[in-house]
Amino acid sequence: MTTPRAPRPTPTWTFAARFRRGAFGWKSDLAIQRLDEAAAEIRAMARKDPALAADGAVRLFEKLSPAFENVDDSSGRLQAVIRDVIEQFVPLVGSVEVAPKTRQAWLDRLWQAMTDDQMPWIERLGDHWGTLCGSPEVASAWADELLPGLRSAWAPGAEGHGWYAGTVPCLSSLYAAGRHAELLVLLESPQTHDWWDCHRWGVKALLDHGHRHEALAMAERCHRQGRNSREVARACESILLDMGQRELAYRQYAFEANQANTHLGTLKALAARYPERDKARILADLVEAHPGSEGKWFAAAKSAGLLDVALELARSSPTDPRTLARAARDFASRQPAFALEAGLLALGWMARGYGYEVSAADVAMAWDACLAAGKAHGLAPERVRDQALALCDGELGAERFVRSGIRLRAGAG
Repeated sequence: MTTPRAPRPTPTWTFAARFRRGAFGWKSDLAIQRLDEAAAEIRAMARKDPALAADGAVRLFEKLSPAFENVDDSSGRLQAVIRDVIEQFVPLVGSVEVAPKTRQAWLDRLWQAMTDDQMPWIERLGDHWGTLCGSPEVASAWADELLPGLRSAWAPGAEGHGWYAGTVPCLSSLYAAGRHAELLVLLESPQTHDWWDCHRWGVKALLDHGHRHEALAMAERCHRQGRNSREVARACESILLDMGQRELAYRQYAFEANQANTHLGTLKALAARYPERDKARILADLVEAHPGSEGKWFAAAKSAGLLDVALELARSSPTDPRTLARAARDFASRQPAFALEAGLLALGWMARGYGYEVSAADVAMAWDACLAAGKAHGLAPERVRDQALALCDGELGAERFVRSGIRLRAGAG
């Protein structure tokens, strides 16, 4: 067995000088770049000396909050990168073999960093506290230290609505220490309010002991409470899938659990998760679940090769004209019938006033795509023009704007 050792003297980390207190202004771009560079530097060290790399990760974690105190992260981009960095290096810190005093020093430093974290930028470290402890014994010791504060906060009639800074680290430590029965008794307190932040540890403990029905019931109570609903939906879906109840998982939780940043991403995630289901049927279910937003699924249907479905969606509700025009342009030679209708729909929605700051260039792109698609489809330019002008023959401002753009472009052609 390898004897735990303290890491060698800390190297001169390039990132350390860059992460001074208040080092970054309000824009997050440079902060994200520097954080990516710091992560790459630690990864490179991990290939040579994991203990030194873990020490570097601890140093980075404790520097984040002071360095980012002035950053405006209203977009959430920086927080997402921080979350990824934490997820990346917590297993390294938790698994590397070091002397007990070294690990205790790391934990003390991280605890102080979380205590001082005002934003908060690094509160997710608490979610991983049991892992950071490195062993059940250390986790149990931390649980013992944090339990009095938690019991006091959750006592009947206690002030503060059950809030305690050490709640999640304590529950994480109890779980990592294997003290699952004690953990589940704690979670019976009404002060937990069925919050997922607390009860996910109970769900994990129940699953570890094969109690899937009880775990599902606990997770579903949290889902009804409404906090962290997507994360809870993922847990409920996963439990149901493990129980072989795929239809129930799909109908009750799949759409929320697999929601991505784009409609196409959501469709792809569901198709991968449920390969037994036809992709067109999944798309129809998604559209049905979001009434009034049919047009927003056009790009997903088009990218999935469901061209007829895409057109039907674009006909049925407002669809971004630029998206339609780009589709018409891209498919003009390959699928001219689809491209022609997509281009005409783009012009039609523009004429009805849809689209953000529609310009003459947008009208020109849609018209040029219609013309190219019509030619590939064997239609005379005059026929395409008549079809396009019929969509904007009124006197509304948007109609006149589109009509003049078509006529100008047709005359130029």
